[in-house]
Amino acid sequence: MNIMQKNDDWLSVLRRAGLRPTRQRLALCRLLFGKGDRHITAETLHGEIQEEGLSISLATVYNTLHQFTDARLLKQVVVDPTRTYFDTNLSDHHHFFFEKEGVLCDLPGGKIDMGPTPEAPDGTRIESVDVIVRLASVV
Repeated sequence: MNIMQKNDDWLSVLRRAGLRPTRQRLALCRLLFGKGDRHITAETLHGEIQEEGLSISLATVYNTLHQFTDARLLKQVVVDPTRTYFDTNLSDHHHFFFEKEGVLCDLPGGKIDMGPTPEAPDGTRIESVDVIVRLASVV
């Protein structure tokens, strides 16, 4: 579930996460979380910012997305070394990735049976298990 759907007070959300509520962070919160659960790239979000006539650099967008991820407001989903999405849905879930279209979407819950997870190496713990099912069009 998107943490922002139930609380549109961006100021308090940022403060609770330990982040200073700057003008840029507040604008990014509104754009990121005001539209329900979504998967977005930094470039797409930057395009939405420009469409709104806001002036926030792509570097600031990247930095803020990583700060939000570190603060556990977002999840980062790396589909390949050149493509990273940020997911506003913080629940444990997996994804479909449509290769040709470059679209990431949630896989319905409970549809993947992975069996037992392996033991983590000494000194570590498993934080999460992410599965990406890659799809190709059949013609």
